[in-house]
Amino acid sequence: YIYDSINLVQKNLVIGSILAVMILFLFLRTGSTTLVIGLAIPISIMGTFIALWILDRNVNVVSLAGMTFAAGMLVDNSIVVLENIYRHREAGKPLWQAAYAGTVEVWGAVLASTLTTIAVFVPIVFIEEQAGQLFRDIAIAISAGVGLSLLVSITVIPCLSARILTIRNRDTRRSRASSRSEQLVDDVADRGHRLADRMGINAARIGAFIYRMCGSIRWRVGIVLGLTALAIGITALLLPKAEYLPHGDQNLIFGIVLPPPGYNTEKFVHLGETIEHVLAPHWEAQPGSPEEAALDGPSIRNFFYVARGRSVFMGARTNDDAQIRNLIPVFHRAIADIPGVIGIVTQSSLFERGLGAGRNIDVEITGPDLDRLIALGGRIFGHVREILPGAQVRPIPSLDLGSPEVRVHLKRDRAADVQMTNQELGFTVDALVDGAKASDYQFEGDEIDLTIRGIDRYATRTQDLANLPIFTRGGRLATVGDIADITLVAGPEQINHIERERAITIQVIPPPEIPLETAMELIEEQIVRPIEAEGNLGRLYNIRLSGTADDLTKTYDALKYNLLLALLITYLLMAALFESFLYPFVIIFSVPLAAAGGFLGLFVVNLFVTHQPLDVLTMLGFIILIGVVVNNAILVVHQALNFMDPKRRDLWEPGEGEATAGMPARQAIAESVRTRVRPIMMSMLTTTFALLPLVLASGAGSELYRGIGSVVLGGLMLSTVFTILVIPALFSLVMGWKLKRAPAPAGEALGPEIHET
Repeated sequence: YIYDSINLVQKNLVIGSILAVMILFLFLRTGSTTLVIGLAIPISIMGTFIALWILDRNVNVVSLAGMTFAAGMLVDNSIVVLENIYRHREAGKPLWQAAYAGTVEVWGAVLASTLTTIAVFVPIVFIEEQAGQLFRDIAIAISAGVGLSLLVSITVIPCLSARILTIRNRDTRRSRASSRSEQLVDDVADRGHRLADRMGINAARIGAFIYRMCGSIRWRVGIVLGLTALAIGITALLLPKAEYLPHGDQNLIFGIVLPPPGYNTEKFVHLGETIEHVLAPHWEAQPGSPEEAALDGPSIRNFFYVARGRSVFMGARTNDDAQIRNLIPVFHRAIADIPGVIGIVTQSSLFERGLGAGRNIDVEITGPDLDRLIALGGRIFGHVREILPGAQVRPIPSLDLGSPEVRVHLKRDRAADVQMTNQELGFTVDALVDGAKASDYQFEGDEIDLTIRGIDRYATRTQDLANLPIFTRGGRLATVGDIADITLVAGPEQINHIERERAITIQVIPPPEIPLETAMELIEEQIVRPIEAEGNLGRLYNIRLSGTADDLTKTYDALKYNLLLALLITYLLMAALFESFLYPFVIIFSVPLAAAGGFLGLFVVNLFVTHQPLDVLTMLGFIILIGVVVNNAILVVHQALNFMDPKRRDLWEPGEGEATAGMPARQAIAESVRTRVRPIMMSMLTTTFALLPLVLASGAGSELYRGIGSVVLGGLMLSTVFTILVIPALFSLVMGWKLKRAPAPAGEALGPEIHET
């Protein structure tokens, strides 16, 4: 399973990287230019391996999945830088100056987008549950890859551009090379624009629409409120119930059989023969044979059956790893006709910490009186089967008092006469009947228990227990019957304690189609609360949900607070970079839009690909989204501020380009969207196609990262469309409000462009 998981995610990493480079080629249409940007992927991934080594993390399915998530994002910064260099080149600048100016102009934007992507992983450090350990590998992989891609975008990209594009007329050969290079750049830009136009990404038309929209308050308010309401509606409609961790797809089935009390060895042997009679055809059939095709389930490679105490533990593996889940109904049929038997059959979970504990709700009933605990347990056992059809339910340890036991009650008055205490009597009877540990000693370095035992005849007949002789501390010889009452009663096989209180646990494994959170709510609302309302619970008796359900509650709460912390860190980081608390508010507004896209992506995967629950690993996708989707908004806001800033005239020579520094706000926002829409779409498409293998691939380990991929994919696609419309509209409203409070000269210069026309 481990080898298959690693091989699959490696294949997804390679395919995703190739698809990202192919998207670049479709836009750029030249191999050399695509190679310049594509270099960010291998350089960053190799650097990520170094980061994992430095931090003493190993290469596993989760860390490799993190690299695959980052594969599409590794070229984002390079796309922005190179696209801006092309834009300056199109404005007529010399090639070396275009490389310098294009890099300097977007340096702040790529730095802000990279830091926000990395910053969202800071809260993950504080998650200490199992999910937190898994999150760290993804966080390290993505942070290291994106951080290195920033260095590539501001060093490798402009240097290669300058090397390719700035060769001048030193001789005839170099002159021809220079002209070919310059023509190559111009052709690349033209072809990229033509491809974008064919895809419906007409930058000029989009910029013109944004300009008209920014001239109408009704349009801006309507777009912001309408699309925000649409995002909230999608979230409310598609929000699924939560699971804990992915179950995994290991080729191993476990079964637990609880027979009625009183089964002896012969009964357990007969029980095993009955089960084997049903399963034998499945291991006798050869793989690929007609006998296997005629079976009502997969063929079995291995099978075992173990009886211990009063329970049975069995398991099996199939010849075909992919058919293991189809073996569960076969096991259920094998134990269905055995009277009085409770059976649990589950597939082994990746994160299982005990038998049957991979996806379970433990209803713990605690209190002093065992009879009352058993009565409450039986009631809950029956109700769970009613409200959760198909659920597997078992009591721990049992719901009966059918095990015979001998109770010895000390007669205190007679025991006092012979100076015998209750503890001494218990130890003596235990030693005579079963043997009791008296001390220990060391033998050749090993510690060996020293046990005192009576001769075997004392333990063979329970009716002879009263005649067992005891030499008391007072020097008298007495029998057990002289100083104690002996009764034969029915009792439990064992008594469990939770926090020093007697306890009975009802373990519930919901069917796969019912999320764990839904099952928890049903048990809480339809079972626990009615029992509380009847007054059966109070200071002495309590019911609580634990097991995986308890882990889900703790991790879910931790993720909610860490999500808010990630939002706060991202906002404060952008506030420091933009030196304003207002502009980051506009940028962070894109996050709720992305959340709607994440739920939409998860819904589409469940509809067309396979069942993918909202487990805690999938929830990590929403934290990743915070750092990813704000990048597009940062590009738009940062570029608009550049156009509005008169100090940025050094990047534009008068008459050389369409855009100039010191623009009015309305024109600057429209021009920012026009110049940034193509790199935004390129970045979105490269990330989308890099993530597709993770979402669509099926096989060992895919359940660990498919949910994260679907959330990031859906959130990025929907938020890109929303960002192009909502962010300019909200930004223009904010600028209009800011300009009204600005001094008169600024208001006169910028105000008319914001007010409704």
